[in-house]
Amino acid sequence: MVTIAVKLQAGEPLSVPQATSVKEAFEQLLSGKQRRKTIAAYANDIVVDLGAKLTDDTTLVPVQTDSDKGLEILRHSTAHVMAHAVRDLFGDDVKVAIGPAIENGFYYDFLRDEPFSPDDFEKIEQRMAEIASAAHPFVRTEMARSDAIERFKKQGEKYKVELLEEFEEDTVSIYQQGDFIDLCRGPHLPDTSIIKEFKLLRVAGAYWRGDENNDVLQRIYGTVFFDKKVLKKHLNDLEEAKKRDHRRLGKELQLFTTQDQIGPGLILWQPKGAQLRRLIEDYWKDEHYRHGYELLYTPHIARQDLWKTSGHLDFYSENMYAPMEIDKVKYQLKPMNCPFHIGVYNSNKRSYREFPIRWAELGTVYRYERAGALHGLLRVRGFTQDDAHIFCRQDQLDEEIYNIIDLNLHILKRFGFSDYDIYLSTRPEKSVGTDSNWEQSTEALKKALEKKGLSYAIDPGEGVFYGPKIDIKIKDQLGRSWQCSTIQVDFNLPERFDVKYTGSDNNDHRPIMIHRALMGSLERFVGVLIEHYAGVFPLWFAPTQARIMNITDDQAEYCQKVYNKLRKSGVRVEKDLRNEKLNYKIREAQMEKIHYMLIIGEKEKESSTVTVRLRDGKNLPPMSIDEFAAKIKEEVREGRGI
Repeated sequence: MVTIAVKLQAGEPLSVPQATSVKEAFEQLLSGKQRRKTIAAYANDIVVDLGAKLTDDTTLVPVQTDSDKGLEILRHSTAHVMAHAVRDLFGDDVKVAIGPAIENGFYYDFLRDEPFSPDDFEKIEQRMAEIASAAHPFVRTEMARSDAIERFKKQGEKYKVELLEEFEEDTVSIYQQGDFIDLCRGPHLPDTSIIKEFKLLRVAGAYWRGDENNDVLQRIYGTVFFDKKVLKKHLNDLEEAKKRDHRRLGKELQLFTTQDQIGPGLILWQPKGAQLRRLIEDYWKDEHYRHGYELLYTPHIARQDLWKTSGHLDFYSENMYAPMEIDKVKYQLKPMNCPFHIGVYNSNKRSYREFPIRWAELGTVYRYERAGALHGLLRVRGFTQDDAHIFCRQDQLDEEIYNIIDLNLHILKRFGFSDYDIYLSTRPEKSVGTDSNWEQSTEALKKALEKKGLSYAIDPGEGVFYGPKIDIKIKDQLGRSWQCSTIQVDFNLPERFDVKYTGSDNNDHRPIMIHRALMGSLERFVGVLIEHYAGVFPLWFAPTQARIMNITDDQAEYCQKVYNKLRKSGVRVEKDLRNEKLNYKIREAQMEKIHYMLIIGEKEKESSTVTVRLRDGKNLPPMSIDEFAAKIKEEVREGRGI
């Protein structure tokens, strides 16, 4: 009998017969409690089912229900069970496409003539529960790719056939639970009985393989957890997220709008939204000036040759809009600001004594996004980047990256974000530049993060084509992650544009260029702020800080006087002098997230004061107009950290 050695990472080898399953090996290697939590395994670093047969010496690491990988496998298996239920209920006319695990859940895409609706969810969930309780094992079978093609052709599953015809492998795997068969690499749960705490959430349209020229499929989203309490919390969070949806609040608070006549993904800022944006921009500019930056303004279009030189036409053309012809010369809308900043740099001879040069711009750029990907302020086609570029000498690189991180975290904290995940993205497959430049720039980013004492994860191959980068994903009140900040080191563009400076030796040298955006884009950042604060912005950047309300028309003239004086003092104030009941005006102001309501009746008019009411219904003692203005200014100073 042929035997092999299997062991846990920190354990002693165990001799077992060749072709022993992972499950059988764990019966000897793990305690009963550990075995009950184990649903799959890493076998020599490759994740496999418990039913996988071991043919060589193997180190096993259990995948358990309290791990991220365990949750991913649960979600993937639940997607298969959902597809099984849909086919059982709606028949073979429904064609199945793909059904992966995703963050916080899973989905499966279907082709069906009739639309699914949320009303179908109850019966789909009921059928899923029946399939799960039957404890069908997930059975993996490997077969020749040609045989799999024939099998799925007979079933009329054209999407599976299309995928298979593109595979390079001669052998593929399928999984079966009950009478449902699906093409899949796996791994999966041991059986369906583990699937208990799930919920279907919504249905949406999706193009097959994300291509708008392909079939429009119906995508059913769901979520699942091992623990009922965790599922309940997640569903509560989803309800809270609906209340915080920036698209709904943006409309209710009259912050922004879009119009088909103008074009999807193009934002119209309404007065209150423009005020909010101005406050963010002013703070951003003030902080950058304090940290040694100068501001630039650059055009929205440039000759196409500029984008050839920069490399964007080679590496980014699918995200750029088609060229336009002006005076028989091709121009294109800018997707980036960096070549323009290089143009400013190259407008003068530069000396080593000038470095570091820090230039910042709130520059509007235009990038093509598919219509189906557009999402309020979070995914648009025209947006304003809080962009900056630093030109520095090699000996200044480490310090400049450290300073950027420091400023970045300071600004994020001021807006209420102190929880985040940091990723260091390394060289992608499609890239430019020498190995030594990539190594040096990656090391500089690492050193800055470590000097700041920040933990980070490596994101292999996710750098930009011209250099590695740091990405900071902020977390909001609901714990959701949002990609905002990025810091990128670039040796490439200075070479492409022949950027130089005169060194202390009077010879020409090449500077290093750092790209960075702290908020990512103003549109996206405002969208995140709306959801983070549920529209109740801190006073220092709230578009409206106070609203004046009269009790009767007799106070209208005094209300106007209060309004004028507060506005001149810098308070962002509105007035509501409508002939409506006071309680109605108060409720409306509360719904619009106004911090302070200034109630004015005859008593206030005669004493030249205002009665101040808070959003929570509490009243402050009457105060003079000047006292209220001073109170607001002090709160704003504290909020801005001045």
